[in-house]
Amino acid sequence: MKKVSVFILVVVFLASIPLTASAKGPVKKEVDYVALGDSLAAGITPDNESGTGYPDYFVQRLKQSQYTVDYSNFAIAGHTSTDLTSVLNKDRVQADIEEAEFVTINIGANDLLKLLNLETQEYPSESEVFTALSTLGQNLNDVLTTIEELNPQAKVYIMGYYNPFPYQPQELQPQLESLLDSLNQVIESATDRFGHTYVPTEELIERKYKTYLPNPSNIHLSEAGYQEIAKEFWKKLDKSKNK
Repeated sequence: MKKVSVFILVVVFLASIPLTASAKGPVKKEVDYVALGDSLAAGITPDNESGTGYPDYFVQRLKQSQYTVDYSNFAIAGHTSTDLTSVLNKDRVQADIEEAEFVTINIGANDLLKLLNLETQEYPSESEVFTALSTLGQNLNDVLTTIEELNPQAKVYIMGYYNPFPYQPQELQPQLESLLDSLNQVIESATDRFGHTYVPTEELIERKYKTYLPNPSNIHLSEAGYQEIAKEFWKKLDKSKNK
């Protein structure tokens, strides 16, 4: 009887080996991802057409890394930070954020762009800029507070902006760069205050303006530009996973 028992154990053990050996690659992890933002997250092209934005390419990178992704993109072209606070009041958006492992946000550029008139070279006054940036800071605080209340475990990645006007005359660049720096400082400050991750893009896009911003009269990125920004988000995510 002992010989029979030992034989049965050996058979059972050997039978289990092919099952282990035949496993192919890591088991996929299911994640929920929510994208919030303006036309860059919505994927508007340099010809003002609907296209593929950086969140879509970010999803591709997740899938290539053995994630299965439930993806919701609530970005709307032209949205300001005030618009985003309204978006977060919607039941569907809140429900998706409650389930999300990852949230990406880009917002704030339109808060300042609406004050600019480059054709006439009219710039906002210091008080107008101060008011716009103060509103942006408060709105970001409200947005991130809402996300924290809905899902304190979500990893939030917030994009800094690039210079959308590199083709404007050189003499205008110092003032445009000053506005961009102020905008990004407000965004990064809010990001840090909540312990989230800031994703800079200014130097990235600056490297290849003609490739990433091919239309001198349009502020939107090319497909290559959106792919590069998605890569930056992925680098930040991948770095946080390895901490």
